[in-house]
Amino acid sequence: MNQENVNQVYKLAGLTHQLGVGKCPALLIVDMQVGFTQLEKSKIAGDFGSQIEIINKLISVARAKEAPIIFTAIAYEEEEQADGGLWVNKIPALHSLVLGSELAEIDSRLLSDHADLIVYKKFASAFFGTDLNSILSAKGIDTLIVTGCTTSGCIRATVVDAISYGFRPIVPLEAIGDRAQEPHEANISDINAKYGDVVTTDAALDYLSNL
Repeated sequence: MNQENVNQVYKLAGLTHQLGVGKCPALLIVDMQVGFTQLEKSKIAGDFGSQIEIINKLISVARAKEAPIIFTAIAYEEEEQADGGLWVNKIPALHSLVLGSELAEIDSRLLSDHADLIVYKKFASAFFGTDLNSILSAKGIDTLIVTGCTTSGCIRATVVDAISYGFRPIVPLEAIGDRAQEPHEANISDINAKYGDVVTTDAALDYLSNL
């Protein structure tokens, strides 16, 4: 079944309802760290140059509107990496993501600021085992604009947890990426059908601009 047919099945099942946005958003930038964005330095990286450009546009508007900007990065303790559980055994390349190493740093092409929060995580979801839920709740956030990589992994897991915790997940299509196109497209379809609203970047920028 091709993606067009899948989308039709979802529509017939009533799975494409849009949540819409709230009044108090935060911009979440998932795992845009050197280990995932610079192919010459990491074998688990992808080519996310276009996503970085789009994310920077979102950062600029979010910062102008004083919306919280939060980065995440995967990073483990150097010795044994027991904090990675079984996931580092499933994906041995994750062992290279060590706290304090270059591969754990946010890509310098992104317009990060010292005031932006960085949440270090051990697993796919930005919520699992982190303080992200508490941080967002304390700030009164009701809408989470989710960007970064990868669509089929950490983006999807984060969006699922976001809606589970009561946040409206908004996913700007051009601001997320994956290493391969097929899982990227399949998970975009699933996210939009079941867990969050996949929107154009222009729509997300308009939303932020009109806060």
